[in-house]
Amino acid sequence: MKALILVDLQNDFCPGGHLAVKEGDMVIPIANELMEQFELVVATQDWHPADHGSFAANHMWRKPYQVIDLNGLEQVLWPIHCVQESFGAQFVKELNTQKITKVFPKGTDKTIDSYSGFYDNGKRKSTGMAEYLKEQQVTEVFVLGLATDFCVKFTALHAQEEGFDTNLIVQACRGVNLKENDVDLAIEEMKSKGVTIVEDYTTLLGSKEMVKNT
Repeated sequence: MKALILVDLQNDFCPGGHLAVKEGDMVIPIANELMEQFELVVATQDWHPADHGSFAANHMWRKPYQVIDLNGLEQVLWPIHCVQESFGAQFVKELNTQKITKVFPKGTDKTIDSYSGFYDNGKRKSTGMAEYLKEQQVTEVFVLGLATDFCVKFTALHAQEEGFDTNLIVQACRGVNLKENDVDLAIEEMKSKGVTIVEDYTTLLGSKEMVKNT
């Protein structure tokens, strides 16, 4: 069985949000179109407590995008975003959430960040996504969302590590690019570790192979 993974399609990551990714809203129509091809669609959702350690505002004299040590892990400090129950943490209203089978919150522990939809950044605790997908007999996943060089990258890499045949739908992703070429480097890293790069998402449309029991 094949599944579609939507990564962090939330208000704060789209234009007007507190951690907006340039053109982040452009992936929503593609996501809606692709969801029609899959019987199983799962989504990740950044879901931070207000006192999360990854927020620059929670560290005296620190500014967004500085890097610190957070409980033994290198941590980029971010603007406050996707706080639990806030508007910014909600899925973008244009997203067809009725097609989403299950949502996996991440970043809920204030002591550690969670880019991946599968684990926190230290791989200390699972979100349950891998277990759920395996219970559904999923063998192949297609990943899209925000942002290419952070949460999408780590979600795809961990999917591959968990034994799923993993595909990245490039046109349905946008990146942060804190440093020049970060997005390109992220895509190359995913490719080098076995992730299949899907350049043209339209090749997936209308394919009966995408849907279970057809």
